[in-house]
Amino acid sequence: MRYAALLFDLFDTLVRFDRTRMPEIRVNGKAVRSSAGELHALLRAHVPGVGLAACYEALMDSWREAERLRAIDHREVAAPARFAYFFRRLGLEEGALPPGLGRALIDTHRRALGRAAEFPPHHGPLLRRLAARYRLAVVSNFDYTPTALDILERAGVSELFGAIVVSDAVGWRKPRREIFDEALGRLGAGPGDALFVGDRADIDVAGARAVGMDAAWINPGATPLPAAIAPPTFEIRDLAELEAILNP
Repeated sequence: MRYAALLFDLFDTLVRFDRTRMPEIRVNGKAVRSSAGELHALLRAHVPGVGLAACYEALMDSWREAERLRAIDHREVAAPARFAYFFRRLGLEEGALPPGLGRALIDTHRRALGRAAEFPPHHGPLLRRLAARYRLAVVSNFDYTPTALDILERAGVSELFGAIVVSDAVGWRKPRREIFDEALGRLGAGPGDALFVGDRADIDVAGARAVGMDAAWINPGATPLPAAIAPPTFEIRDLAELEAILNP
């Protein structure tokens, strides 16, 4: 089939998250990879009584609480809401802290995550070839759009995408149709003219198919498709195989 638009998931599709690139800290005698050390260094200048272990636990608790809420109806919990919970978990009143501290913490966390995102070398040339023939978009479940933009800009490919749609800006996460519709609308494409490429069967494949898009499932480990999910249009092991699908 001839497509007009290609839509891509971000993490584990266009980029790979390498936790070993996150800063290493020691919490209660255990080595962990987390941005909590950098957050703690920033926070303790204003709240000296907050320890590193407490900062780490509050960060983890804020993530678990955000995941709990997201699982209810796929509504996004954006970074400011997550960090508001982080402050509450530490027993701090955000309004009593210096103006801009919350945003500075979010941006510190963003930079740590961005450094941990690995962009495979072969993805850049592939995307450039595809951009010459198709309208491209990124559709990502993530709580802070600037993180996604930073990753794509650092990789030198952000200008190739006609739309970069992140769930914090839309309010809804995949597999909800709202985020797919937003991306298609920005590209000026219909679902029947588009192929979605992603690594998650439950949110990428199922969500795209529910909207009426074809889906290419990146499944490097040949994991069996969950029984409740309709098969993708295509199944590949690596993004490099996409061109063979588009040019059979």
